Amino acid sequence: MEYIVSARKYRPITFDTVVGQAALTTTLKNAVKSGKLAHAYLFCGPRGVGKTTCARIFAKAINCQNPTPDGEACNECESCQSFNEQRSLNIFELDAASNNSVEHIKTLMEQTRIPPQLGKYKVFIIDEVHMLSTSAFNAFLKTLEEPPAHVIFILATTEKHKILPTILSRCQIYDFERMTVRNTVDHLKHVAEKEGITYEEEALAVIAEKADGGMRDALSIFDQAASFCQGNITYQKVIEDLNVLDSENYFQIIDLSINNKVSDIMVLLNSIINKGFDGGLLIQGLAKHVRNVLMAKDPQTLPLLEVSDQQRQRYQEQAKKAETRFLYQALRLMNQCDINYRQSSNKRLLVELTLIEIAQITQPDDTASAGRRPKRLKSLFKNLIQQSQPKTAAPQVAVAEPAASPKTSEVPQTPKAPETPKAPAKPAAPKLGNIGFSWSNLRGSGKPSKMNIIPGSMGDSKERQAAENQPFTQEDLELQWLSMCNRMPQQHSGIGARMKNMNPVITEMPQIEVTVDNELIKQEMQNIYKSILKTLKIYLHNNDITLTILVSDKPANKKILTRREQFEEMSQKNPAVEALRQAFDLELA
Repeated sequence: MEYIVSARKYRPITFDTVVGQAALTTTLKNAVKSGKLAHAYLFCGPRGVGKTTCARIFAKAINCQNPTPDGEACNECESCQSFNEQRSLNIFELDAASNNSVEHIKTLMEQTRIPPQLGKYKVFIIDEVHMLSTSAFNAFLKTLEEPPAHVIFILATTEKHKILPTILSRCQIYDFERMTVRNTVDHLKHVAEKEGITYEEEALAVIAEKADGGMRDALSIFDQAASFCQGNITYQKVIEDLNVLDSENYFQIIDLSINNKVSDIMVLLNSIINKGFDGGLLIQGLAKHVRNVLMAKDPQTLPLLEVSDQQRQRYQEQAKKAETRFLYQALRLMNQCDINYRQSSNKRLLVELTLIEIAQITQPDDTASAGRRPKRLKSLFKNLIQQSQPKTAAPQVAVAEPAASPKTSEVPQTPKAPETPKAPAKPAAPKLGNIGFSWSNLRGSGKPSKMNIIPGSMGDSKERQAAENQPFTQEDLELQWLSMCNRMPQQHSGIGARMKNMNPVITEMPQIEVTVDNELIKQEMQNIYKSILKTLKIYLHNNDITLTILVSDKPANKKILTRREQFEEMSQKNPAVEALRQAFDLELA
């Protein structure tokens, strides 16, 4: 006996056997019963949901000589028998994917003039109508709008947006829905019972999820799984055959994350990747799993789970253990990972970091572990600063008293320091706000008399140290010069980049000289001259530094020679070059 695939063998032949499209089939049956038929219909929706099947059932019911009271075809009259035997002359089916030219449409239009020989109507089913060319659509417009009274058009497409609006406005539009997992599983059960195949409901649920709402795809996968399992469809064999990641892995990852077991998650992730599964698909599947757990927490959202009864029970059990805050943050982290996955150069590391962050959501705040942000970061930095600056604290106190005498503004501040017992401890521990650089002084300063240093100074303590007039080397100068250029604020980034290529030299201690290319650069440096000089004084610890900016004396611009002129010049300087050219009979390219 010839083998027929399930998608063809169990194709619906009546409206009642169509799965998952109850609203549409009811509307079509009522149209047949009342006799109120439109001249053009458009069936649109995803693949494998019954568009062409409903078009054929509808065409047979229209021409049925003895329709049932429900609007179904009787399957006994001559019209129904001829349709079932594929010899009907009143129903034409055209594939627009291969017949999409104007000539094909014109041929079709000529056939519409011939009245039906048996029955009331001639029905033209045009499948994949979006494949028609624009000229074919235009040739079809007039006939579609005003066809003969005995003609009905049924158009079917998976891409409604590609059809011209003038075509859409002439049709009754029916949007077919995707099959739900429950409807697909019920139909697969019916097929399995007809074929005498044993099954596990979880295995059929995996097939339904893999089909993604298409019944034809589900039946094709069902045939594949039945061949692999040899008549006994089990969950383990189905996931092995379809190369689907077992949902048990998702349950384990969430359970381990709730208990903060990062190491076990990393081992589980490694085993999943070694089986050939992609990290991005793992994140997508885990996000869908967490979403289902979140839906299972509330009885109102529980019907949104398109899973088997056993899976629904497991989701409810895990939802009781997982906090809502944990699920929300886990979804946010996985969504961010999914966005960055394609652009990441180290995809596995991105997945691992995401799973580590998920596993630490429920970790106590006072627990120190990898990946957690310490709560007491400021105090940690304060301790590090105090340890790294034992030598700077002593000179600050020693220099503070003599430096206070020439400055009248600091006279009332220095004697107040010893009055309180906590005063000496304050300068020893700088505030966290002094870490890093601040550009506000340079940006807001408009008075040249109060010019600040290039950002990055250590405050008044450095200014006091500058009075020591310490000697410095050329290496120290170049280091501080480059550091100063790197700290230039945004408005001086241009001159800062040019200054990086300059070579300041010590002419005579502590006199510094720098040479620039032209007057324009010199003028730009003169605008921030005081800031440059003050910065060098502070960071080189010498208050007697002077800076001289010179413009280099470049020779007059030379004429740029062509290749031939360069060769002639070389030949004049070295006659052997010309002798070599003549010996080998060379020509200049």
